Amino acid sequence: MTESRPSSSESSQPQPSGCKQSGSSDSGPQDAAPKLIQDIDLQLIDLFQRRAEIVRAEVVDHDAAVVGRVASAARQIDSLVASHCDLAGGLPSDEVSGLLRHLSSVCLQSLHELRVAYLGPEHSYSHLAALKYFGDAVELVPVSSIPAVFESVQRGDVATGMVPIENSTDGRVVDTLGMFVRREMQICGEVLLPIHHNLLSKSPRNEITHVYSKPQALSQCRAWLTKNLPAAQLVEISSTAAAAELASQKLGIAAVASLEAGRQYELDVIDVNIEDNQNNVTRFAVLGKERQAPTGDDKTAILFQVSHVPGALADAMVVFKKQSLNLTWIESFPSPDAANEYLFFVELSGHRDDPAVAAAIQELAAQAQRLTVLGAYPKAKL
Repeated sequence: MTESRPSSSESSQPQPSGCKQSGSSDSGPQDAAPKLIQDIDLQLIDLFQRRAEIVRAEVVDHDAAVVGRVASAARQIDSLVASHCDLAGGLPSDEVSGLLRHLSSVCLQSLHELRVAYLGPEHSYSHLAALKYFGDAVELVPVSSIPAVFESVQRGDVATGMVPIENSTDGRVVDTLGMFVRREMQICGEVLLPIHHNLLSKSPRNEITHVYSKPQALSQCRAWLTKNLPAAQLVEISSTAAAAELASQKLGIAAVASLEAGRQYELDVIDVNIEDNQNNVTRFAVLGKERQAPTGDDKTAILFQVSHVPGALADAMVVFKKQSLNLTWIESFPSPDAANEYLFFVELSGHRDDPAVAAAIQELAAQAQRLTVLGAYPKAKL
């Protein structure tokens, strides 16, 4: 900043439209516009600095519940934008919300160097989910696999991680559920990310011989690909972003990936939104070691195993019915310790500290061979 910058008190007051600036007596409205924009920008800088100071004063323990503060700030921003959308001056509400989330991310990053592991590389859907939840001021760390995200969080290399847990087309993400079985890890939050796949290439459609993407993306576009590229060979690769990078290096190859990946690797968009289900959404889990406080609109996730005898699972389900708890998700997963035995993932409405949820967990623990509360966290919204 230069010494000529107005003070906070001066810059926080807009100049009257009739004020004349030195040397600008003959300036017209178009000449005055850059100066007015500069004045507004200075006011925004001062307001941003004031916001950061308030955040720093509010947070006593800089290292505690960082992920929770991110989620809390995001909820407040979304509520604010939704209730004051008429103040956005015609700007899209999601862009206004995104800008405020970025400012919030910068403020929190100034208190704690928040590092987030995700299934890379950059511009993968996990990367986009991390940006949606944490903003782009945090340090996003790409790793090569879902187990590597868990390991990074457990070792303390990062404060938190982002992993896909469920897709509305393909269902559960096996690698993620398998890691919850093998590793003690908390779910601190969730992200709902609409998934729109695109066909990207440097070649026209009639010259495409191979289509690369991760298995889930190819599966979610299988009907479209069969109809529109019946002769093309489908090749599985580690990520959609890696597929886009490969497509940028060789003619005749296309990738199924995000538009962001296409821009990164300077690919042509051959077709957009080629997913078979136009309501395709992937749910991501935010990993960490924090226990989140109730917000009034939460979910609780539980992993349990019951005896391999008739009626054991039905008896476990009665526990939730007795407490009038709504199950939002249930999945079975083969036990790694015994053939033909299963663990169950259950997600329900309510926080683990709510009396009804706590009572259900206590009763289920008495019946189960194994029970782990994976976390309680705020419900995400699209």
